[in-house]
Amino acid sequence: MHDFQISRRHMLAGMAGTATLGLGGTAFAQVPALPTSPVSLNIVDAAGNLALTQPAFEAYRKANPKLVSRMTYTKAPAPELPGKIKAQQDAKRIDIDAVLTGIDVLSAGVEQKLWQPLFPGLQSKLPVLKDILLPEALRMQGQAENQAVCISYCPAGPIFEYMPDKVKKVPTTAEELLAWAKENPNKFIYARPANSGPGRALLMGMPYILGDSDPQDPVKGWDKTWAFLKELDKYIEYYPSGTTPTFKELGDGTRSMVASHAGWDINPRALGIVPKEAKIFTLKGFHWVMDAHYIAIPAGLAPEKLAVLLDLISYMMTPAAQAVTYDAGYFYPGPSVKNVPLSMAPEESQKIIKEYGRPEYDSLIADNPKEVPLPPAKLVVALRRWDEEVGARKSK
Repeated sequence: MHDFQISRRHMLAGMAGTATLGLGGTAFAQVPALPTSPVSLNIVDAAGNLALTQPAFEAYRKANPKLVSRMTYTKAPAPELPGKIKAQQDAKRIDIDAVLTGIDVLSAGVEQKLWQPLFPGLQSKLPVLKDILLPEALRMQGQAENQAVCISYCPAGPIFEYMPDKVKKVPTTAEELLAWAKENPNKFIYARPANSGPGRALLMGMPYILGDSDPQDPVKGWDKTWAFLKELDKYIEYYPSGTTPTFKELGDGTRSMVASHAGWDINPRALGIVPKEAKIFTLKGFHWVMDAHYIAIPAGLAPEKLAVLLDLISYMMTPAAQAVTYDAGYFYPGPSVKNVPLSMAPEESQKIIKEYGRPEYDSLIADNPKEVPLPPAKLVVALRRWDEEVGARKSK
């Protein structure tokens, strides 16, 4: 765990008075006040975000013993979590206080109305996000539809990662990638998009690369993409349920090429899962499809817990807390707020990123368009369609 200290106790500004309604059956006549005795918080991670943020959560807990008695952390597979939250809400027995999520669970929760609306009703207890978020992170904040806060940011992908001793002719176009896969069956792999950041980046990035009619419409605008993925499927052995196995198989030589993104490229090499000499490439027509992690609160929590969580979120958006999200490059760069340079990160993070980062990222990030992912309802449709039409027979 990174050494981390809070320079000051972060207090929330503004007093309550705004009416808001929690969708889980709890109506708040006013923004709830902080409790007089500490509460325990159960934080569920469906995105691997704790690797970036747990030191900051712990720092908050240690600095606020009058608000938080303890924090427990659990991890959950993204596809299963929305159903679990919905069941708890229906039973009015919610034991999940906050969810750390990518756009997958966020989108499913927006569609199913699982989340406590935060804006504008609870704005007085939260930072003004348009003032503090990076421009790209502010665009990603729009994906939350006022029901979560963008806590970390990555330009993402789709990037392709390969072992140079196994791939002698590096593809430069989608057609060349397909030809390589055909010549090298079962040597390319990507994970199920519903539970994989690189998998989703590939799914949502191919419409730009292929010049589809509407990259934001997976039903009527992705004819080329669905055809491409079905053809590529012929040369893919199986689709892991999460991203980690793809990089383990790249590292042990089972695969020669995988779908990747900026963070997943840096972190597995820093951890020794993938050899340091692994290389990356992008395809002609490449657009970044950005990624983000969010913190969302299930609707229906007790007022005292909601009050503490709002305070916690506000702290997590400070530069001091954001600096730890550089981590070991897992979600490179990591911070979602402005004015958090690498020099603010823990020394270990600085060392890892300097050693395992790539100089080409600066130009890749600066010189290529950055797109927001599909909006929640369309992403749910795209993920479902991939499951049914592409991955149904081969997902593990």
